[in-house]
Amino acid sequence: MKKAILVVSFGTTYKDTLKLTIEKIEDEIRERFKEYHVMRAFTAHMIIKKIKNRDGIIVPTPEEALEQLYKEGYEEVIVQPLHIIPGEEFQYVRLVVDKFRGSNKFKSIKVGRPALHFQGGEETPNDYEVFIDAIKEIIPKDKTMVFMGHGSNHPANSAFVALQSVFTYLNYNNVYVGTVEGYPTVDMIVEILKREGIDHVKLAPLMLVAGDHATNDMASDEEDSWKTILEEAGIKVDIYLHGLGEIEKFRHIYVNHVQDVIDNKYLHLGDTKKTP
Repeated sequence: MKKAILVVSFGTTYKDTLKLTIEKIEDEIRERFKEYHVMRAFTAHMIIKKIKNRDGIIVPTPEEALEQLYKEGYEEVIVQPLHIIPGEEFQYVRLVVDKFRGSNKFKSIKVGRPALHFQGGEETPNDYEVFIDAIKEIIPKDKTMVFMGHGSNHPANSAFVALQSVFTYLNYNNVYVGTVEGYPTVDMIVEILKREGIDHVKLAPLMLVAGDHATNDMASDEEDSWKTILEEAGIKVDIYLHGLGEIEKFRHIYVNHVQDVIDNKYLHLGDTKKTP
């Protein structure tokens, strides 16, 4: 039976960070699961369009990629998202998977979970603690760490608040998590830092890639960037302009989530029971 793993990310137009993050994860999945064909898809249609117009490279959407795999005779497919939280982009992936599951085009189609999904329990791992353990090497001991997540109006944005709580639980009292498009905001982070008398931070993206948000919204000299906002509040900023996907241990999170699907270790997302 022909088997494939479709690796789905939001995507990026930044070639350097693509190679250091998304491509490395795909390569590691390819190396770990040699019996599977590995294919790429992006969920951000604007990024797909820009890459096509700029480079002449066509990156498929999840539905286009799955249709191609069906036409090429693949019967078993695992869709592994590279998203951080189970937000809008992840729900988009799930809806596509549900559509193909309903069409019976594949004998088996399953979806892995994003980096932050399970909160621990008797039968599930604590993805939050695994996440923190994977990125702790970039957290300084001598200054405060501020992470900039993407954020969303989706209810799954609460994952960032939960992550902050777990940082505190694990005694990382020098770490603060904010978001660009959700909660907590940068203004809230600034207010907390000023209240605590903190005047020096390390600022890093809590994102798979260091793309447009990290380069412009976080690290640029534009008046509304996080760097500028923090500096205008009297806080010295050390920039860490690297995506989390550059961290080997973080990349392993997604590889292990694929293994969880193969092992049928936890309930597959969208399924009501374990498959035999």
